[in-house]
Amino acid sequence: QAVVDFERLSEHAAAFQGHDVGFCCLGTTRAKAGADGFVRVDRDYVAQAAELARAGGCKHFVLQSSQGANAHSHFLYLRVKGEVENLVQAVGFDRCTILRPAVLLCKRQESRPAEWMAQQFLGVVARVFPTAYSVPVETVARAMVASVLQPGKEKVEVLENGDIHKLGKA
Repeated sequence: QAVVDFERLSEHAAAFQGHDVGFCCLGTTRAKAGADGFVRVDRDYVAQAAELARAGGCKHFVLQSSQGANAHSHFLYLRVKGEVENLVQAVGFDRCTILRPAVLLCKRQESRPAEWMAQQFLGVVARVFPTAYSVPVETVARAMVASVLQPGKEKVEVLENGDIHKLGKA
């Protein structure tokens, strides 16, 4: 494990050398970082990390994005997620897997009241419609690993929430 300064990521290029696969779950919130900080973390840092990984020999990049990601969205969150998906694909990995989970079900250390309320509601909904609106983070992690262990069907594969549930249980 290497600790890097994302504000000076290019100075840490050596940390990205010699890896066949890269996993990226980097992200923040607009509430925590402000709009500019959110864009810097969720788009700029991720794109730069992908470029360094590719230059370091990475063949397969696995990116956690978001359900509804769309570079043309009017919503900042979804627009930035769509933009970063496009930027990562443009890096030119031999294989790129993009996961688009719905609301992540997890226990967080920091307080996010709106997300907590959504998780409580969606936890109940998930019992009836388990793949519709949410996904446990453990399922996303298993799907990320499973995507690497199985042969790729396409150069770029996008896994929506239902696909993540299926692959995360395999």
